[in-house]
Amino acid sequence: MKKILNSKETIIDDLIAGFIAAENGRVAQSDQNSRVLYRNKKIANKVGIVSGGGSGHEPLFLGLLGENLVDAVAIGNIFAAPTPGTVCEAIKQADQGAGVVCLFGNYAGDVLNFDMGVDLAAMEDILAINIPISDDVASAPKELKAERRGIAGDLFVIKEVAAAAAKGYSLEECVRIGKEANEKIFSIGVGIASGTNPMNGKKNFDLAEDEIEFGLGIHGEPGIEKMKIVGAEELTNRMYDVVKQEVEETGEKEVIICINGLGSTTCLELYIVNNEVNKRLISEGYTIHDTLIGSVCTTQEMAGFSITIQAVTSELKELYDLDAYSSCYFHKEDY
Repeated sequence: MKKILNSKETIIDDLIAGFIAAENGRVAQSDQNSRVLYRNKKIANKVGIVSGGGSGHEPLFLGLLGENLVDAVAIGNIFAAPTPGTVCEAIKQADQGAGVVCLFGNYAGDVLNFDMGVDLAAMEDILAINIPISDDVASAPKELKAERRGIAGDLFVIKEVAAAAAKGYSLEECVRIGKEANEKIFSIGVGIASGTNPMNGKKNFDLAEDEIEFGLGIHGEPGIEKMKIVGAEELTNRMYDVVKQEVEETGEKEVIICINGLGSTTCLELYIVNNEVNKRLISEGYTIHDTLIGSVCTTQEMAGFSITIQAVTSELKELYDLDAYSSCYFHKEDY
């Protein structure tokens, strides 16, 4: 294993220290829990936004601490959910008097610990509501969407709920937006080479040189099948066909898309994929409101990519368009 580290024992602490230094005073570390970072800027009576999850997926989740984005983040160990106490402290730091929404990927450990964190916050008279994000269509059939994993689609749901909070929506309205955004978002990923867990040096999965894992999860969870590697057009069309029906069933004809690199996939490859996705969407009568291309949700140096398509209503589009800034994300409506 070749990685630029000090020691396995200090990986998370060193990551956090470097991130705080780069933020130049915009974020702080909780005195009560070193795995909680929060924005220094507070807005009275705004719904607080918490996100979080395992480390190793950077820039998610700490990279979304920012203006009109996340207020506090709960940081877990490598590929592991943050503890209930960490979640509770993040909720306390995000609370600005109007309640808190917690947004995170739909994994068993995260759901359990965020639920416990919300209960702990309730004991201190802070109302927080969890919305697990479940956009990975390969992980469960559509009738079991609540069991799907959360992958790169986390970004769009977080963006829209955070925008609702910034615009003064109530806690109940922010929850409504979160659930609607989650219902209209669909992702599918493929892997062509494994990432390595820096804690133990183990690969997430094994593939032959000419194989692709079609539909894999961001931790290396098995996908739909192993298949022989094919060209970008054929692969992208096959991925699109998996999500096509569910996008159609939303009834919306305007979409936003994300072509997400999983860690070591180059921008050259991602733009080629985006071209193929664009051709399919446009040929089927969709308007593409916006496109995000880059490494948003990664797994160390995993090679591969995911495609996220969110069908947007006029309200979701307005929320998505609200200016937002963080260390890993920039959105300006009139850019």
